[in-house]
Amino acid sequence: MTSGLIIVGFILAGLYAIYVSLIKKKNNIKEAAAGIDVQLNKRYDLIPNMLKAAAKYMEHEKTVFTEVTKLREAALSAENYADKFKANQDLSQALRSFNVQAEAYPELKSDAAMVTAQQAMGETEEHIAAARRFYNAAVKEYKNALEIFPSSLVAAMIGLKNEYPFYEADEVIKQPVDVNAYFK
Repeated sequence: MTSGLIIVGFILAGLYAIYVSLIKKKNNIKEAAAGIDVQLNKRYDLIPNMLKAAAKYMEHEKTVFTEVTKLREAALSAENYADKFKANQDLSQALRSFNVQAEAYPELKSDAAMVTAQQAMGETEEHIAAARRFYNAAVKEYKNALEIFPSSLVAAMIGLKNEYPFYEADEVIKQPVDVNAYFK
């Protein structure tokens, strides 16, 4: 009788340990997503400064400013992970385009405010990449726990679902670079 209670106690303790582990993994994803949000907000705050610095030199490039501003607003208003990832990929692409166009203005490249803004943006992009790696690692841990026995049973019992997507790079970024295009 007492050995049966001991076995049941160990089983319950094991199930509780698995439950705690699953909840920790889910919370790690939320923490990682919040880390991405912090870095993205930093980038969102830098964008107006960079556009203001460039505006006096690139007056006839209004479409670039409008597009970057529009994409910034779309990224800020995205409500779920998938929409947020897509909006930020579009914004990143627009910022790369902006930087390429800014290269055509030597006086802009030497403007102190623009140089500072571009350096801060570069650092922020590195932090965003690190936060995305942390997020993907947390998602992987969670997905593994949802799929591997015995935690998969506990996850099903408490209703945990595979609801967190991996961050994946945009298809444009995955394309090979045509180096010949730069030497024409």
